[in-house]
Amino acid sequence: MSSTPDLAPAARRMAALLANVPDYRLTAPTPCADTSLGALIDHVNGLALAFTWAAEKDFPEGGSPPPSADAAGLPPDWRARIPERLDALAAAWRSPDAWQGMTKAGGIDLPGREAGHVALNELVVHGWDIARAAGQSYAAGDDEIEACLAFVAPAVEQSNGEGVPGLFGPAVDVPADAPALDRLIAMTGRSPSWTASQT
Repeated sequence: MSSTPDLAPAARRMAALLANVPDYRLTAPTPCADTSLGALIDHVNGLALAFTWAAEKDFPEGGSPPPSADAAGLPPDWRARIPERLDALAAAWRSPDAWQGMTKAGGIDLPGREAGHVALNELVVHGWDIARAAGQSYAAGDDEIEACLAFVAPAVEQSNGEGVPGLFGPAVDVPADAPALDRLIAMTGRSPSWTASQT
């Protein structure tokens, strides 16, 4: 894939989802095993910062720690702070330089191009997770989904569907003619039919 995706639509969608998560939902389960909605939002907060550093190739002293997933780590002003971080993330990946050379995220060295696709995939897939956990609707752009599928499918194939540690769990079977978003969600170890009421 020669062109680089724009992370802004996924970042804006994530911010809109977060704005509509009431406090009482923060303890709700998510499609991510053993992860509450509050913990997943904390993860998004951390990854937005980590992948902004990755794009800018400008890291804090001691490097970028892996994003956490702990609801207790959410700052009191998270509804304002995380959308700001998401805006900064999208802006950082608009620079062609972000996609060049090597960078690191969460303590892992990886090519800039790969880091950008990981960031987009995190926004799209965790956006779906948060929407499902919060009982909100979700619709990603076709171009975003195709970019994520092009990134995820080879990794799933190499793992024989067993999952990629640190990224996603074992793939879930869906019909070959399933919608593209359902195929992406299934490849990343989630059931496209998951709802919060099932748990």
